Parts: sequence; structure tokens; C-alpha cells
Amino acid sequence: MILPVAATVTLLATAACGGGGEGGGDGDGPQSITVGAIPIVDVAPLHLGVDQGIFEKHGIELTIENTTGGAQAVPSVVSGEFDFAFGNTTSLLVAQEQDLPVRIVANGVTSTGEEGNDFGGVVVPEGSDIAEPRDLEDATIAVNNLENIGDTTVRNTVRQAGGDSDTIEFVELPFPEMPAALERGDVDAAWVVEPFLTAAKAGGATEIASNFVDAHESLSVAYYFTTEQVIQEDPELVDNFTAAMEESLAYANDNPDEVRRILGEYTEIEESVAQEIVLPTWPTDLNRESTQAVADLMVHDGVLEDKPDLDELYR
Repeated sequence: MILPVAATVTLLATAACGGGGEGGGDGDGPQSITVGAIPIVDVAPLHLGVDQGIFEKHGIELTIENTTGGAQAVPSVVSGEFDFAFGNTTSLLVAQEQDLPVRIVANGVTSTGEEGNDFGGVVVPEGSDIAEPRDLEDATIAVNNLENIGDTTVRNTVRQAGGDSDTIEFVELPFPEMPAALERGDVDAAWVVEPFLTAAKAGGATEIASNFVDAHESLSVAYYFTTEQVIQEDPELVDNFTAAMEESLAYANDNPDEVRRILGEYTEIEESVAQEIVLPTWPTDLNRESTQAVADLMVHDGVLEDKPDLDELYR
């Protein structure tokens, strides 16, 4: 899920100095860490946590570095470039199967669970003959990444509707280009997330499916994660980050107006659009049942070879 913004955003929770992994537990001041996150609606709690002083309260000076998604975030955390990062569920499951030492420590973003009122969905252009998910058989559908959360959940939606998901052709296309591609007829449908979902519908497109909702009633689409090494070497830091993140998630969930405000500080979403988009939810719990549902779909589609052991994925 990628939104064009300035190359790098750095936000400091306090003015104190320190390198990654310094400070913190020795009482010498806040601990400086770097968190990788894509600049989209989903990570509003992270930015609000800085804005509201939540991370500072938990002894953390936080630098946020923009990423392009899980494909970049996972290796950056494993290499130590980032201490923590935001990554989608499918990327983390693939990383685990590849024996990369990633561990989930906090929830990231969750579906609303409301059909037709979620922050992501499948849209078709105005006048399309496609009226329901089953009609997506033989269709060309745009997704932002192949073998990821989009095509995995869209296939599931089509199967649930009685359609043959094997006949779908998925094409990779950046979210900002999808509304225009629909209008030109380059694709038959597109899986989009906010703010592009609202933009597509404003341009005449029709939403025909809420694929996250179909996958699980409370689908956790992404998480914040770190490595086994960080957990072993600095468990106090992980505890503090998790506590700060959970408080930030709860704050975002309870203050949607603050979410819409903060979007203007780290994305290029116009204020008028920010007031119209459907926001996701940000529960604090780690929904393993949701993650298992995604894993099962990935095994069905051949993205994963074997059923994962979630005990090894969560801290």
C-alpha cells in the first residue's frame, strides 16, 4: 500500500540525542530507535504516538523512516537498519517460511469488518458488466503487489461467491494509477485501499466486494515487528515499544478526527479527501485467528508450502 510522499519523514518524540539502541534502560534518557513504515492511512497511530508524546512517555525517541512496503521492511529489520517496522501479514508469513527471524510485537491495522464500508475493496468501472464477485471470473484485476494480501483475499472472495478464482489474471499496478487504468479499460477491476477507494468511487467506479471482510470478520492486515535478536538483547525496549504502540493504537481508534488531522502531516492526502475516506480500525489485540485465516489462504494458493507455526511468528 503505497502513497507518494516526500522520500523520508523523520519525526522525533523528544529533542534528546542518541543512537539506535542507546539510552533507555540505563536511566540516561530516552532510547533512540528507528521504525520503518509506509506513509499511508494504516500507520496513523504510529505518527499520533509521536505527536501525542506517547513514545516519549515510554522512554523512546522515535525516528520514522518511509518504506515501500513489507518487501523492503523485512530485510531492513533483519539487517538492523530498522529496529522495528510495519509490515503486512502475508510478507511476514513468507519471511517466516524463509526462516527469517521476524517476530510480531504489536497489531498494525485491522479491517472494519463491515461489507461495503471497509478501507479496501474491489471496484469496477462505470458501466461494467461485472456486478458481483462471481462475475470476476476471467477478469483482469489490478493489485499493488502479486502474491500478497490483495490477490490472496480477492481470490478467496471469488471462491466464496462460487466463482473460479483460477481464471483471474492479476496485474501489478501502483494504487495511484488504478483509477485511471479502470477508466481507460486497461483492467476490468481493481483492488484499492483508501484514499484511492474513495477517489475511484467519486470518479464513477462501483465497489462490488470487501475482500478483507470476506477473509475474516476482523482481519488484521498488518503488524509491527522486530527480530529475535532485538527481543533477546533488549527485552525492555520491546516491552516499551509494544506498550507505546498499544496506547497509540487505542488513541487512534478513539479519536478519528485526530487521525484525519495527522494524515496531512505525513501523506499527500488532501484535507477534503481525508474527511471522506473510510478509516480502518486499530484494536490492540493480536488476532492469531485472523493471521491463521490469511495463512490458510496462502497455502491454498500455493504462496506458502506448509501451514505455519504461529507460535514462532509472535513474540
